[in-house]
Amino acid sequence: MSDFLAVLPQYLLPKQALTAFGGLVAGARGGNWTTSLIKWFINKYQVNMAEAANSDPAAYATFNEFFTRALKPGARPLADAPWICPVDGAISQFGRIEKDQIFQAKGHHYSTTALVGGDKTLAAQFEDGEFATIYLSPKDYHRIHMPCAGSLRRMIYVPGDLFSVNPTTARGVPGLFARNERVVCVFDSAHGPFVLTLVGATVVGSMATTWHGVVNPPRGGQINEWHYDAGAVSFQQGDEMGRFLLGSTVVLLFPKKTVAFDAAWAPAGPVRLGEKMATSA
Repeated sequence: MSDFLAVLPQYLLPKQALTAFGGLVAGARGGNWTTSLIKWFINKYQVNMAEAANSDPAAYATFNEFFTRALKPGARPLADAPWICPVDGAISQFGRIEKDQIFQAKGHHYSTTALVGGDKTLAAQFEDGEFATIYLSPKDYHRIHMPCAGSLRRMIYVPGDLFSVNPTTARGVPGLFARNERVVCVFDSAHGPFVLTLVGATVVGSMATTWHGVVNPPRGGQINEWHYDAGAVSFQQGDEMGRFLLGSTVVLLFPKKTVAFDAAWAPAGPVRLGEKMATSA
């Protein structure tokens, strides 16, 4: 079956309604029902609870609490590197931004301008730069951490579709990551500016940041933007900056001649929070 045919049902499904329902279920305090759901999920996706700060499924009052569970101290040591991987997941794609075009999958590209919500001035900072797209599967740890120390300057909520973001959908839906709902976070760092984008997906009830809380819902039809003074919201490398309430994808953008990705990185390869991602170019 072709990738297009595999994703065709997603065009027909009521994705917004399914996502709203998924958010309600994930946030419900269902007692034994919630615990049973969590246990089913752990078994189906082979979630490694041994590394969770609390490994008891019954300890989580809601599915969201389980899904955004903390890790034990020291579970993800930070590499001695200028840039570390911000999440657990699998590398979807990474490499050079060709002028303003980001490679999504064979036959599919999308623009940096589209990704950041139409701001051509912001996108121009990353012309001929580098990008990395990391997919978080259901079994992964779903908190997002800082790849380097940085100061938040802008956050942009961009409304959009809610397609799945799994590898098959990435191959079958044009412009997927610039088409789905997303939260674009713009940081300054000692290495220069960079963008960390949280991309939503079907049944992703919401995305949250540590400084703002839940960004969506509500889901409006317009772009919302927040600006921050230099130093008002600052992070050290490895600090938590956000989380997915049900999983998705992150897309990072770097200016030209800023990063050189680690030689061990390869498309579809697994990565873990804290591993060396790149050196300074």
